[in-house]
Amino acid sequence: MTTERISPPTPTTTRPPAPPFGRALCAMVTPFAGDGSLDLDGARRLADRLVSAGCDGLVLSGTTGESPTTSDAEKTELVAAVREAVGDRASIVAGVGTSDTRHTVELARSAERAGADGVLVVSPYYSRPPQDALEAHFLEVADASGLPVMLYDIPGRTGTRIEPDTMLRLAEHPRIVAVKDCSYDFLGAQKVLSRTGLAYYAGCEEHHLALYAVGGAGYVSTVANVVPERLRAVLDAFDAGATAEAAVLQQQTMELVELTMASGLPGTVTAKGLLNDLGLPAGPVRPPLRPAARETVDALRTAYERLVTRPGD
Repeated sequence: MTTERISPPTPTTTRPPAPPFGRALCAMVTPFAGDGSLDLDGARRLADRLVSAGCDGLVLSGTTGESPTTSDAEKTELVAAVREAVGDRASIVAGVGTSDTRHTVELARSAERAGADGVLVVSPYYSRPPQDALEAHFLEVADASGLPVMLYDIPGRTGTRIEPDTMLRLAEHPRIVAVKDCSYDFLGAQKVLSRTGLAYYAGCEEHHLALYAVGGAGYVSTVANVVPERLRAVLDAFDAGATAEAAVLQQQTMELVELTMASGLPGTVTAKGLLNDLGLPAGPVRPPLRPAARETVDALRTAYERLVTRPGD
C-alpha cells in the first residue's frame, strides 16, 4: 500500500484582494475641549498624525469615540472635519449603530453627506433582537445609503451575537462588505471568511496577527491612537514574508495592549489618559466615564516608553 505524499505549498506573500477600507484602521478617540465640548481642531490634528504614521483608515464615533455621548450633529461635524484633515489619504468609516433602526438609517445618510467612505453598524444593544430581526436591521441600513457597511460583532457589549449563519446571509448584500470582529469566536470567523468575500477586521488587539494570518483584512485598533507605527509594522512584516518577525512585533505590543484594553477600564479612558500625558489631542472623557487615575496613566506611560524605545526605532 502506498501513501500519497502532499507537496508543501510554494511560499507566497499573496494576500486576498485589497480590503475595502485599508488594513491598518484606528478606532479614533473623539477629542474634547476642557469644558467637554467637541474639539474639532484637535480631531483634525490627531487624524493627520495617525494617517501620517501609517493608519490607512480611521473609524470615527465607535465605542472608543464615545458615540453614546456625542450628539448626531457632533458625529456629522466630526466626519466633515476629519475628511478635511486627511483628504483622500485614508478611508473614513463612521460609526452609526444605535438601538433604533430608524435612527441608524438617519445617521448613515448624514455620514454619507458629510464625506464618509463607509459606515460601522453595531448590533442593536440592550433590546437583544433575535437573528431574523437583526438581519432585517442590517439590510435596512445597507439599503438606506450608497455607502459600504462594516458590521460590528461585539456580543460582550451588545448582548447579541451576529451568528455565523446570519453573517453568511448578510454577505449576499452588495454593500455589506466587512466585519469588525469582537466575537471571540475564531472558528466562526474562519467559517465566514472561507465562504464569503467579507473583509474581516480584528477588533480585539490580541487577534491582529492571528486573524490576518488566516486571511483577515487587518484591524480596527484603539491602541493605534498612541502607537500606530508599531501596529502597522506587524502587518508589514507579515506581508513581507517575515512571519517570525511579525510574531515578535505583535508580542512586543502586549504589555501596552493589556494595560489599555484589559485593566478594568474602557479603552477610551486609558487611551485618552495616555494621549493627554503625551501632549496629544484627546481631552476629557464624557460622563458617565471618568478619567484614568494618575497611577494608571503612569503605568501606561512606562509601557509606552518601553515599547517605542526598543531596538529598531
